[in-house]
Amino acid sequence: MKEQDIISAKKTIETEIIALREMENAFDESLSNALDILENTKGRIVVTGMGKSGHIARKIAATLASTGSPSFFVHPAEASHGDLGMLTNNDSVIAISNGGESKELSDILAYCKRNNIPLIAMTKNPDSSLGKAGDYLLKLPSSAEACPIGMAPTSSTTATLVLGDVLAVALMERKGFSKIDYKQRHPGGKLGAMLKKVSDLMHTGTEMPLVNEDTLMQDAILEMTSKRLGCVGIINKEGILQGIITDGDLRRCLSIDVMNRKASDVMTPNPKTIAPHLMAVEALNLMNNTGKGITQLFVIDENNKPVGVIHIHDCLRIGVA
Repeated sequence: MKEQDIISAKKTIETEIIALREMENAFDESLSNALDILENTKGRIVVTGMGKSGHIARKIAATLASTGSPSFFVHPAEASHGDLGMLTNNDSVIAISNGGESKELSDILAYCKRNNIPLIAMTKNPDSSLGKAGDYLLKLPSSAEACPIGMAPTSSTTATLVLGDVLAVALMERKGFSKIDYKQRHPGGKLGAMLKKVSDLMHTGTEMPLVNEDTLMQDAILEMTSKRLGCVGIINKEGILQGIITDGDLRRCLSIDVMNRKASDVMTPNPKTIAPHLMAVEALNLMNNTGKGITQLFVIDENNKPVGVIHIHDCLRIGVA
């Protein structure tokens, strides 16, 4: 049975790949025309579909919304009972039906025609009710479903999902959608943490442990201890970062006369630093990949002046790892 299961799994994947290849080879100017409509939609992109197509439509709407194209799902049956009021003349509609004859779509299709709302049809049948109603047709493949009886939506739903991704990615590229734009729509969870910038986490102002080059070590240690970041930065008269003293440096140079030495005599010169606009994950990678067990970085501006300190615990606390 194990061998048969693997054979079945590979056959399913291969069947669905065939469907995707068929769709890939069928792309024409209708794709660009549909993208023109979606890109220039002043309102929202409304995605609708019944049954399994409805489940895929929800995901497509969610992907569009999270990647810079405001979108939401409308259930076609609910549309017939008042939810058509969600549509405005500034919207566009993507309607999905593999065979193109879902009766539940009829009211929303008619509403689009009456109100001149652009309609993009996703179906495998251009001659279906949906295929004929659409201003633009995005054809789904006619290849076989992957299930053994050839009826359960498998290849068709995979192709529809991928077609939704094609639209979302192309719109991202057209609009120049950036990581910063993505971050604004994903402030929570792991994605939000991974997109945090150094400037979002760094300790600034009076929280920064800083002393001048001529400061005696006894005072430098007091500054390090009071700020509780395990380090102190050494700056010159112009405020430019010259070096750093860490807890590890203190352990390595501990001697009777260390308290009377200058901070510049003990510091590690030219320490690793990072810019405030970089991602927190880049700061963590820099700390982890130096091979010296660095646990903090000074954040410097374009003039090499410290504007903050980021500690490895700041990264781990928000889930960047």
